[in-house]
Amino acid sequence: MPLLERINGFHHELMAIRHDLHAHPELGFEEVRTSGIVAAYLEALGIEVHRQIGGTGVVGILKGRQGDGPRVGLRADMDALPIEEHTNLPFASRTPGRMHACGHDGHTTMLMGAARYLAETRNFAGTAVFIFQPAEEGLGGARAMLKDGLFERFPCDEIFGLHNAPDLPAGKIAAFAGPAMAGADFFDIVITGKGGHGARPHAANDPVIVAMALGQALQTIVSRNADPMQMAVLSITQIHAGAAYNVIPNEARMAGTVRIFDADLRLQIQARMRELAAGIAQAFGVEIDVDIRDIFSVLQNAEQPTSHVIDVAREIVGEDNLLLEPKPHTGSEDFADMLHAVPGSYFFLGQGHDVPVHNQGYMFDDTILPVGASMLARIVERRLAV
Repeated sequence: MPLLERINGFHHELMAIRHDLHAHPELGFEEVRTSGIVAAYLEALGIEVHRQIGGTGVVGILKGRQGDGPRVGLRADMDALPIEEHTNLPFASRTPGRMHACGHDGHTTMLMGAARYLAETRNFAGTAVFIFQPAEEGLGGARAMLKDGLFERFPCDEIFGLHNAPDLPAGKIAAFAGPAMAGADFFDIVITGKGGHGARPHAANDPVIVAMALGQALQTIVSRNADPMQMAVLSITQIHAGAAYNVIPNEARMAGTVRIFDADLRLQIQARMRELAAGIAQAFGVEIDVDIRDIFSVLQNAEQPTSHVIDVAREIVGEDNLLLEPKPHTGSEDFADMLHAVPGSYFFLGQGHDVPVHNQGYMFDDTILPVGASMLARIVERRLAV
């Protein structure tokens, strides 16, 4: 296939870029080096570049040589995670406590590859908009770009993105319309009791015991309050209290996340969390403060853009490598906020490794770089065909 073969011609360049990005990971809104590399690469290709969109975001604008037409956006995320890498790769992270454990270095590289191909060929009528987003990992990078006027300054008629999928065989593409990834709330709970000696609990008011009771109670929300026909996840992921064996602390803290696909259920869970906290606070005679924050919207793929992704996938990877059964992910993705502003689609590209994302042993598969780059480039060519 001509497109994949052309991008395959600079596969080694893409690998070198990806390895360099991997060795120098940067957290959300700190992607100064990464965004600088992206901007310089686009400028060298003759692409109009705009920096510092939503903080460290970069936007590239490329007009096709076939005349005016619609504007199609392609988006990749750039940030890493606060994880210590344990892969022993020769290009492993050189920054302690930082790692590209989600493959955003690969996503950025794929979009750079698509940009190179499209800049060299420009065989389309309209405008390609390359969006390199900061801070996807729960810090609100998409919302920051939107607040900075992303689509007012760089209008798009449709927008597309992808994510690598270690749980799918390498080269397989999963694409489907409708809800594809869950919305997510993050929560912090502070329980304030009365500290004291561990040998005299009757003279204290132990917030640790309250945290244990509240944790158990919160788990009943999904099992006993939510409609069993609707997906919901409530996970307590942090509990912090105390610093000594013989001291009952004054305070205990809990944190975690809620994942849902339904807006009404989201509100129901939020309300129930607060009700349980208030009831347990009264029962134990402590103060409980509950802070729940909307971090990710539900990611909704539009019908027509998704059908275009499927058509391109048939060309790039073939019918046998297409997975079209709707299987929404309980993970979340802030590209969802862009899809609420502009219709589009987000698809998954298999890479076939056993270690999941957000793991210190995760490794991105470089063999899928030209596949992802080809998908993104061909989406533009097909959507902006003369």
